[in-house]
Amino acid sequence: MEPKREVTSVGLVALVGELGAYTGATVDKAYLYADGLVRLKMRDYDRGRIELLIQVGERKRVHVTEPEFVPAAPDRPPNFAKMLRNRIAGADLASVSQHGFDRILEFEFRRGDADTTIVAELFGEGNLAVLDESGAVIDSLSTVRLRSRTVAPGAQYGFPESRINPLEMDYEAFAATMAESDTDLVRTMATQLNFGGTYGEELCTRAGVEKTLDITEAGETEYRRLYAEMTDLLDRLREGDTDPRVYREDGAVVDVTPVPMEEYADLESEAYDTFNAALDAYFRALEDREDEPETGESSGPDFDAEIEKRERIIEQQEQAIEDFERRAETEREKAQALYANYDFVDEIIRTVREARESGHSWPEIESRLAEGAEAGIEAAAAVTGIDESEGMIRIDLDDHEIPLDPRSGVEKNADRLYTGAKEIESKRDGALEAIEDTRAELAALKERKAGYEEEAAEAEDEKPAEDVDWLARESIPIRRPEKWYDRFRSFRTSDGFLVLGGRNAEQNEELVAKYMEHADRFFHTQAHGGPATILKTSEPSEPTKDIEVPEQSLREAAQFAVTYSTIWKQGQYSGDVYMVSGDQVSKTPESGEYLEKGGFAIRGDRTYFEDTPVGAAVGIACEPETRVLGGPPEPIEAQTETSIRIEPGRYAQGDVAKRVYREFRERFTDTTFVRKIASPDEIQKFMPPGTSRISEGEE
Repeated sequence: MEPKREVTSVGLVALVGELGAYTGATVDKAYLYADGLVRLKMRDYDRGRIELLIQVGERKRVHVTEPEFVPAAPDRPPNFAKMLRNRIAGADLASVSQHGFDRILEFEFRRGDADTTIVAELFGEGNLAVLDESGAVIDSLSTVRLRSRTVAPGAQYGFPESRINPLEMDYEAFAATMAESDTDLVRTMATQLNFGGTYGEELCTRAGVEKTLDITEAGETEYRRLYAEMTDLLDRLREGDTDPRVYREDGAVVDVTPVPMEEYADLESEAYDTFNAALDAYFRALEDREDEPETGESSGPDFDAEIEKRERIIEQQEQAIEDFERRAETEREKAQALYANYDFVDEIIRTVREARESGHSWPEIESRLAEGAEAGIEAAAAVTGIDESEGMIRIDLDDHEIPLDPRSGVEKNADRLYTGAKEIESKRDGALEAIEDTRAELAALKERKAGYEEEAAEAEDEKPAEDVDWLARESIPIRRPEKWYDRFRSFRTSDGFLVLGGRNAEQNEELVAKYMEHADRFFHTQAHGGPATILKTSEPSEPTKDIEVPEQSLREAAQFAVTYSTIWKQGQYSGDVYMVSGDQVSKTPESGEYLEKGGFAIRGDRTYFEDTPVGAAVGIACEPETRVLGGPPEPIEAQTETSIRIEPGRYAQGDVAKRVYREFRERFTDTTFVRKIASPDEIQKFMPPGTSRISEGEE
């Protein structure tokens, strides 16, 4: 499990209440470190010295820490830190608030001569903006210029587009939001209600609803349960009723939460008195873990880390290219707005230029413009600001704030904007060249990785066979080459035949259209709703051949077809399955008939496997490859080091997958191997649809 590096929206609800206890503290100094870490050194009459950390870089967090844990002050403070000191040194912390349910915190500081607000954006790339009393940006760590919002010195700070706020939802609004979704319950809670994956799953678990239940199949019962759990959790956090936990896996921290999590029942946890204390301990431990040098035997070049690094760089370069294109387009739009409003802009420029030539100071001009705006003079009202040092004015025109040089005419001001757009586009061209270089590096790395793994596999094959007790082995090497059929459901029969099944209607059609040959066997349940199941008599790279398939393999394929159909989902223990050859299956319906998506026309005689029992097992194979396998019990048990049988029951897929995962961790000495190869998410891919349970013989 990858460690969390960001405070969640749910966590911020709990944190805001705790940080409110520090209101009244006075700021002594501000510091800026690498990776967007800002430290505010404060003092309080009762608490003494207070160290508030706000980080908006790769790690995104806010919490108070003990003085002995703060980093040493930089030798020379950056300009941003100097600006902060000028604005808030001697100011009192007046309030801390969360913007809606977003990962945004606002810190308001009050001082006799000026009030200041610090906005910490703990999402995306992260940012920190310092605002004056009017909400204008004094400075920010990063400049943001989007159609939807602007964060730039001199501009009014723009919050991100408003999202749904479950803190203010009544049941009717909640139910309406759920009903409008086009996915399942857990994804709706995670994305539409903004809880994220972890808390989306947690609320489903607490409510006792099936996470993967499609919205179209859910109703008021599920909605009422989810709403009750959601409001109970949020009300508790707002009231300060927390029970914080830091969770560890194999001794390493992986998450910090304001309440105990049922989703993390199998992890080690440590309780804290406050969520702030838990955050402080978690991020210190995370920093120690990620900064310490790796030790132990090397398992070869770390291609995955380098590949991940290049992929991250490409993502950043793509974002930069989009930003350049957006900025260039904005500059062109500004220039076009000047020409579209030529006479109006010319009037503003001439008025300001003549005032300057008449000897009026900038403050006098600003005062006269303000009077004109109050009198309803449109040209005066359009001027939003003056930059005395540059001799420039700013006007609001067609939803753009445009800088103008009153010493130049409309054409020259527009040309300056067009030139700026071209300069930005040249930067975009440079970024395009850079991203191509990075993509070439990524492709080369992937090729080197494939070659290394191939050599390692050949070396492994040359080793003499040995009887290995994989369950007791302390370190199991991971060998998991990608298969072309990994995205489908699949298993090998006891006789080695590959059996494939679609996970949805699209995959059913793809399997039949692309991968089924005339000599293959096609299986389907008599009941509606099941995978298109194909037993391959040859590999895709081999010529098709009509061969006799042993009865055992046919029955295992039939069991696979019935197990992953609606028969299991309905809680039944058997069903009828028919088999035909590949050339009997067609997408062309009979005259006057219609085939729905994922459906097929079957012509000719069928072979029936009546009353075929459902049956599934999930296991872990250790040689010749390390991977999770799932399908009919008999072949799976023969092909894996250890396995667990599943039968229809009353527990949700995800819950059973977690129980299977915990059982595997108990069986293997190398629990890290289990975590990497057989996570609950990976196990769930092999679970039949609907609810189930571990067979009694496995308990």
